[in-house]
Amino acid sequence: MSSKKKHRRAARMLLAGLLVTANGCSHLDIIPPGPHDNTPSIHDDYGMQIEYPQVAECASAPSMAAKAATEPMSLEDPSKIPAFEISLEEAIQLAVQQSPVIRSLGGSVVTTPQGTATVYDPAALAASPTQSAEAALSAFDAQYTQQLFWNNVDQPSNRQSFTIPGVGGGPPLIFAPFSQSQNATFTSELAKQTATGARFAVRHNVSYLRTQDPSVAQLRFPSAFTGFVEAEWRQPLLQGAGTTYNRIAGPNALPGQYNGVLIARINEDVTLADFEAAVIQLTADVEQAYWDLATAYRILDANIKGRESAQQTFQYQKVRLEVGTGRTDEEAQARSQFYQFQAEVESSLGGPNGLYALEQRLRYLIGMTASDGRLLRPATDPIDAKVIFDWESALGQALQRRVEIRRQRYNVKRRELEIVAARMDLRPRLDFLAQYRWRGLGDHLIGDDDGAQFNSMYGNMTGGDFQEGQAGIEFSLPVGMRQASLAVQQSRLNLQRERALLEETELRISHDLSDAARQVSLTYQLVETNYNRYQADLLQVDVLRRRYLDGNDNINFLLQAQRQVVISEAAFYRSLFSYNIAIRDLHRQKGSLLAYNQVQLAEGPWAAGAAADAHTTGRFLEPRINPSAVSVPAPLTSGPFDPSAPQNTGFTAAPLANEVIDSPMIEAMSYDDESVTIDPVVVEEVPSPSDALIPIE
Repeated sequence: MSSKKKHRRAARMLLAGLLVTANGCSHLDIIPPGPHDNTPSIHDDYGMQIEYPQVAECASAPSMAAKAATEPMSLEDPSKIPAFEISLEEAIQLAVQQSPVIRSLGGSVVTTPQGTATVYDPAALAASPTQSAEAALSAFDAQYTQQLFWNNVDQPSNRQSFTIPGVGGGPPLIFAPFSQSQNATFTSELAKQTATGARFAVRHNVSYLRTQDPSVAQLRFPSAFTGFVEAEWRQPLLQGAGTTYNRIAGPNALPGQYNGVLIARINEDVTLADFEAAVIQLTADVEQAYWDLATAYRILDANIKGRESAQQTFQYQKVRLEVGTGRTDEEAQARSQFYQFQAEVESSLGGPNGLYALEQRLRYLIGMTASDGRLLRPATDPIDAKVIFDWESALGQALQRRVEIRRQRYNVKRRELEIVAARMDLRPRLDFLAQYRWRGLGDHLIGDDDGAQFNSMYGNMTGGDFQEGQAGIEFSLPVGMRQASLAVQQSRLNLQRERALLEETELRISHDLSDAARQVSLTYQLVETNYNRYQADLLQVDVLRRRYLDGNDNINFLLQAQRQVVISEAAFYRSLFSYNIAIRDLHRQKGSLLAYNQVQLAEGPWAAGAAADAHTTGRFLEPRINPSAVSVPAPLTSGPFDPSAPQNTGFTAAPLANEVIDSPMIEAMSYDDESVTIDPVVVEEVPSPSDALIPIE
């Protein structure tokens, strides 16, 4: 067959194969099923089966509280339930002490448990084997390595056996067609990386060789030990040199990948800032839930009083209708308003924002059971005095004390350090290398010194007869420095980004502080206005009730006035508690919420013996005679910062607008059948800042 025919036949076969493949998977149908196709797999029955994990469980306060919950309350009468009075200070104290998990109202611990903050987060990062400062310091720890191998060689050779007569009457040399030997190698090294980039190493190597090959009969010893001890010093002169670079990037770091001691320290500080932010959020949530519960009590009282008033009017109309002096439409209107207030009372009790729901929300935040037969009742009186904040002081503290700004400043500091390391990477690699070695040879590893030179390897080595050394430099340069140049460019962009975020954070915080300050002024003014409105509605109800009882007015005006007095009373208490929330928000915006609520952040207790170890180590530390002559790197931070420390601020307090309201503010009200009794409360002066109640800036 000619070559052309062969090529044409191969082309036709290739074309046929392509056509078969183009028809899809039909060509697989002709393949018979194998034995594995009908064999059931364990994966079919057990691999995807849902199972329940078995873990070790221990009793804790949250787990016991979860199991001790009783049937929830919905429409029970609060006056018949035992009350458990709790102050705001006690609620916050319980919230920050009851559980290691930082609770939130959203219930993220159920949906996203990995994103829930806990008290273990800072310690977990500090104990991380890859990201902590201790992990970064471990790169400078001394490393000891050791190897010991034994090798047996029995290798045939492609040669014939022959004999050569000995020289000078010596034994003949027999060359066998095989090679047999036993080898052993022992190596050990102790190396230390320094903060300047230098690497010091001490190595020891021992080799053993025993051969049974007659072709090497000229060896001095059929089995011999050889070894050496050497010291090495490698010092980078350009790239990788200096304490600044190694503290930022760490030894043997690649361009753009830095995890030195300073970077790890910043990571730990950022984690602490995140934990502080979570505690601040928890404190704000507890105070929010506390005042919401207090508002719910007041709203419930207002609705109950409105229901009682409507019930009196309805009963009065019912009696009039029975004796024939009333009208059916007026009785129906009074009855409708009574059931309207009844529905509002029921909603105020068991609704989504009712008393029992808000009470359970506070219970969760402070770590109590969902229900235990008692009803939490707020015992802290709301602030009703006018609080005046100094704007300049508040703004300065917000831009200095806010945890978000401190966290972002750490991010900026990280980028500043990275750009320093990136610029140092934009240099060639030039290392100075020095080695010095002592060698030894012996028939024995350790033997008696009988005068022979090579009787003992260690004896020959320690004699110092064979010493060698070398010194020189190694140079390497990536032509173009492309990777290092990209690292510098990326570091610059990252730094600009973090600085822009810092500036934007400061701008946003100033706006949020402005909104909070505005809300303080607004809510206080609403307290005054709603109080005046409430007093006027009380007077209107009293007048219209008397006019209606005298038959001089229509029932519609009385029913409308009764509804209006409940609405105005609820608005007054909402504005009063919103005023306290506004004060909380301003403290939060200016970074003083923890000090305002007397919440302290502190490190947990040291391990047993840590203080004694620190005292022992401190005995060996002596101060420098001339500290100014010591060159030290620039500090990473400006020193410790306590977010819970009280602020050195002045304060001003004023009573509630006596020139607008003639009568003092009310603390509690109760309806009689025909009159309204008001129990006055004297507005006291605001305590001093040491009480952390209302610090005014």
